[in-house]
Amino acid sequence: MSKGTVVLAYSGGLDTSCILVWLKEEGYDVIAYLANIGQDEDFEAAQKKAESLGAKKVFIEDLRVEFVEEFIWPSLQASAIYEDRYLLGTSVARPCIARRQVQIAQQEGAQYVSHGATGKGNDQVRFELTCYALYPEVKIIAPWRIPEFYNRFKGRKDLMDYAEKHGIPVPVTPKAPWSMDANLMHISYESGILENPKSHAPSDLYLMTKNPEDSPTSPDVIELEFRKGVPVKVSHLSDGKSKDTPLEIFSYLNEIGGKHGVGRIDIVENRFIGMKSRGIYETPGGTILHHAHLDIEAFTMDREVRRIKQGLGIRFSELLYNGFWYSPECDFVRHCIDKSQESVEGKVQLSVFKGQVYILGRESPKSLYNEELVSMDVQGDYDPCDASGFIKINAVRLREHHRLQGNAASKK
Repeated sequence: MSKGTVVLAYSGGLDTSCILVWLKEEGYDVIAYLANIGQDEDFEAAQKKAESLGAKKVFIEDLRVEFVEEFIWPSLQASAIYEDRYLLGTSVARPCIARRQVQIAQQEGAQYVSHGATGKGNDQVRFELTCYALYPEVKIIAPWRIPEFYNRFKGRKDLMDYAEKHGIPVPVTPKAPWSMDANLMHISYESGILENPKSHAPSDLYLMTKNPEDSPTSPDVIELEFRKGVPVKVSHLSDGKSKDTPLEIFSYLNEIGGKHGVGRIDIVENRFIGMKSRGIYETPGGTILHHAHLDIEAFTMDREVRRIKQGLGIRFSELLYNGFWYSPECDFVRHCIDKSQESVEGKVQLSVFKGQVYILGRESPKSLYNEELVSMDVQGDYDPCDASGFIKINAVRLREHHRLQGNAASKK
């Protein structure tokens, strides 16, 4: 007798293929769900494989457009970057994937959802907090936190043996000696031979970007047009090519950035669950957009508003990384950031070349830049004596600070 229906976030890889069969072995009816968020995947083959393994139903969902519009764009508006370097490509995909998983579970009357995230990583948190937020009654089966599962499958060899015993088709050897997660925004690499933080990344690791040394010897010069803090058009200033839908814009920037080796980072980061991990990421299109958005934002946004928004951006990045996209605090922060973007409008011209993004110029109907006021040659409406007030206020503060330091030093 069935224990109930479970919607499994399924990739077609070794782990989730074995989990699918294991869930059936445990007495569940399994619905396999695979999200297309821009990864290079044979979705038809994955569907046939899930069906052959006994999935009751298989859902292959194309989420690329909503991924860009509803998740990547708000992250761009926030200038979301975790611990000063990571553009959060994996983090931002998880609430998008889990939201649809929950919708399928509710539609199909499933009491359970499941995933293949490791018990040591961040993704288990991101998947499960999204599921609980959107479907409070749901029950979650996390195999890698169930002792009967992780004691039985202590490593890849145990999974391979299980696959062979149950007729689960898997590659004879891993594709690469590291773990990889890909989507439209980025590819991440971790684990395996990368667990030694001193080890250099192999030259053949990167799949989205060329080695900057091997990239073209002339730049691509493009113009990005923004409205309310999101791109509405990208134009190539040499060949005249342009894109004006969110998915096309992002895909085209991935192509340009990948061609020039833009967006590679190798970092050690702090996981939410309390350990440090080494991650290598490549985010070509996202890196171009990050630089362009920062530029047009600084050009059009009031100084004090931007100061507050910068703090909100850091908070948003932490909430996103830690899995709190569907929390009341994140909803509030997103609302504030969205408000800050009302005047972030205009065009940025930039050059993409040899792993770098170079800002060349910008223009905006909502610019706060006053050429006459700032000119070294034209007096304009500014009285240079106005600066003396700022100097006097800060001079008093600095004099007092150093006077007290001097007194403290003399007492020693």
